[in-house]
Amino acid sequence: MSSMARKAGLAFAAAGLALAGAVYGVTSASADVTAQLTAPQLVADMGAGWNLGNQLEASNNGIPSETAWGNPVITQALINKVKAAGFKTIRIPVSYLGKIGAGPSYTVDAAWLTRIQEVVNYAYNQGLYVVINMHGDGYKSVAGSWLICDATDQTTIKAKYQKVWQQVATKFAAYNEHLILESMNEEFDGQYGNPTQPCYSNINAYNQTFVDTVRQTGGTNASRWLLVPGWNTNIDYTVGSYGFTLPTDQYRSASVPSAEQRIMISVHYYDPWDFTGQEDGNITQWGPNATNAAKTSTWGQADYLDGQLKKVYDTFVARGYPVLVGEYGSIDKTAADSTNNKFRADYARTLVSAAKKYGAATAYWDNGYNGAYGFGLFDRSSATVTQQTIIDAIVSAAGGTPTSTPPTSASASPSASPSTSTPAGACRVTNAVNAWNTGLTNSITITNTGTTAVSGWTLAFTLAAGQSITSGWSATYSPASGAVTATNVSYNGTIAAGASTTIGYQATHTGNAAAPTGFRLNGAACS
Repeated sequence: MSSMARKAGLAFAAAGLALAGAVYGVTSASADVTAQLTAPQLVADMGAGWNLGNQLEASNNGIPSETAWGNPVITQALINKVKAAGFKTIRIPVSYLGKIGAGPSYTVDAAWLTRIQEVVNYAYNQGLYVVINMHGDGYKSVAGSWLICDATDQTTIKAKYQKVWQQVATKFAAYNEHLILESMNEEFDGQYGNPTQPCYSNINAYNQTFVDTVRQTGGTNASRWLLVPGWNTNIDYTVGSYGFTLPTDQYRSASVPSAEQRIMISVHYYDPWDFTGQEDGNITQWGPNATNAAKTSTWGQADYLDGQLKKVYDTFVARGYPVLVGEYGSIDKTAADSTNNKFRADYARTLVSAAKKYGAATAYWDNGYNGAYGFGLFDRSSATVTQQTIIDAIVSAAGGTPTSTPPTSASASPSASPSTSTPAGACRVTNAVNAWNTGLTNSITITNTGTTAVSGWTLAFTLAAGQSITSGWSATYSPASGAVTATNVSYNGTIAAGASTTIGYQATHTGNAAAPTGFRLNGAACS
């Protein structure tokens, strides 16, 4: 969000892995691994997203501390709960601030980098997508901030920025494409209104430095998706003629197909602010189901929202650049209107649905605060759900399967006895194989063409000779070659009649990149 106070919800109250379901391995840091998915596949696979909020952004007198703004220490149990609720992507905002040493090396505190990595691993090791960025370092309202686009000494700022990203990117160079790096967050001069120059030019320069620096650290960084924002992540100021320029990608891996982009665009959406973030009880309803015009904003309704998302489609998605709505959400005003949560769910559902329609992924802003004016969906101390209705709206709109009673742990085992009642011919499988050199990826869509839901499933198939699975997502795979069985994970164990789920894997091959054959869902042959 656009200020420390807004991000925390209340001024100081919120200012304040075990593998489960996928085969994941960290590749060699020197490996040149092409990211698995095209832009549309990536957005679809990212599914419902959620922000860890202020935790690794929080600071005290310029020193980052995950408990500085009132949240408890981040735990594996919390991330397990988030995954169990149906989220597939977690955005982790990070501040560096006083953890950066003096120039010219600008060494980042080793313990802080290790803690960042540990939190990333809570999600990454469960097969979730993880987005990490540089967050509060560009806020003038934060003590110790330095990434200031209208400051005088840009030479020093850019040198420091380059050195910090070089260290962070090197730390994560061996992680596969489920890690996405984001250059910065809501960078602008602090004044609301039309962008100014040369501030916008400096923002573009930061993005270019970020892309060049990350790519040159090698490993998967040479090909992974990189996320960049425009002015304050504002849609209009990013798609319009205000000065945003896409970074060039001259150092990316030669193994990336020339027709593919590996740059994503970051935008945030909190319109209308009098409903989503203004801390009063005046505007508590939103959308076509609103029952009280006096409690409904005069602008920013569903048609406006749809139009904003269409702008990012026309400007970026249609050109092959996927978009992440990296923050959106609305605060709790149930103290003023007991029906407020219904409209918060409507808002989230509408935003995620429109984003999905226009080829964008999303991540809900959760600052960890529950109660009046909080964005929280989970209680972080007890790792429990607090806003199931809103979660269900998000997950279902993203194409997932919501649950009113999510498992207590994302590492819960799949059904030990999958249904075997699916009749032959009641399933359909499609492959999307993308091959290069000695590697390939395959995205497999399973459609239940029967009349009843499949609850708990295994998909059996045979890999072509010479192929061996090295990593995968949205299922467990065993063995790695030959006759393989993929078993559902906790969030996709049920496939309703007529519904689909998508899984996938990366494999090596010895000159034969053919799609697998002989698909059988719970023993029944698929067409």
